[in-house]
Amino acid sequence: MFTGLVEEIGTVAALEPQGDALRLTIAARTVLENAALGDSISVNGVCLTVATRDEGSFTADVMQESLDRTGLGQLAVGSRVNLERALAAGDRLGGHIMQGHVDGVGQLLSRTSSEHWDVLRFTLPRSLAHYVVEKGSIAVNGTSLTVSAVGDDFFEVSLIPTTLAETTHGDLAEGDTVNLEVDVLAKYVERMLTHGAAAGPVPGTEGAGD
Repeated sequence: MFTGLVEEIGTVAALEPQGDALRLTIAARTVLENAALGDSISVNGVCLTVATRDEGSFTADVMQESLDRTGLGQLAVGSRVNLERALAAGDRLGGHIMQGHVDGVGQLLSRTSSEHWDVLRFTLPRSLAHYVVEKGSIAVNGTSLTVSAVGDDFFEVSLIPTTLAETTHGDLAEGDTVNLEVDVLAKYVERMLTHGAAAGPVPGTEGAGD
């Protein structure tokens, strides 16, 4: 589980194709502190498992399913990526609850800059549109962001200079692909509303009262 507060920007150091998978090596510092083999690290919003590590980098294996459903397959040596370690018990939840399970991808449509912030507009897959609401949360390349505007096939976020400097969002150009994860709470609510009544009461609770 993650919060969408990017801890550092890492750099892709190597890409090793392995048939139906890819071994990814990422140069990093902060996320390697106390990191052990098997730990989870979010890479551009995708939860990956540390396969090997040394003082300045770690490797993770990305299966074909993840390559097909995310933008990780478009990375190249030198690409910058947003990194976050998994949430530890007792840590502050400064962003929103994220799983590192990408729901879809979008593309940057436009960037409108002002003196103190940038407004970024992204495409929004129609299959995800009903989960996205104005002033709600969405993860874009692993960053917890607040939706400032939403339409049937797009959404916008307004980013302050700190976010632009400390994530890869400052690098994005029109047409770039980003990983999207909608609020998991919205998905659970939808599931309960559409399937809860048909499923009936939980066994053992029939007739239960105060």
